[in-house]
Amino acid sequence: MEKRIINPWQWQDARNYVQAVEVKNVQGTLYCAGQAAVYADGQSSNADMRSQLLLAIQNLEQVIGESGYECQGIVRLNVFTTSSAELFGCFDVFQDWITKHGIKQATTLIEVPVLFETLKVELEATVVK
Repeated sequence: MEKRIINPWQWQDARNYVQAVEVKNVQGTLYCAGQAAVYADGQSSNADMRSQLLLAIQNLEQVIGESGYECQGIVRLNVFTTSSAELFGCFDVFQDWITKHGIKQATTLIEVPVLFETLKVELEATVVK
């Protein structure tokens, strides 16, 4: 797989995303459903945003890993949240995770009025290898 990052500017670097990702010679593409803070027994978390973000990341990693892909292959990441302000308050968790895996992804952040049950954040990814 060949990946080319397109960044006409530099300001997005501090926010841990890129403006566009071109991918060529892909062996496979994985489209992940939105992963949120849902426990293995199907119960939705009612914890704070930081705890929910950590669990959503853990769930996304599990789906990606069990599919035979790697987090580094994430090229698109949509983030849905019920509160951008709360999410930005724990953005270090998100940035640390992106840095840890060397992810270079196009990202869209969308604030929505409600997610399923008590959920506050959901991560939807496209992964290539």
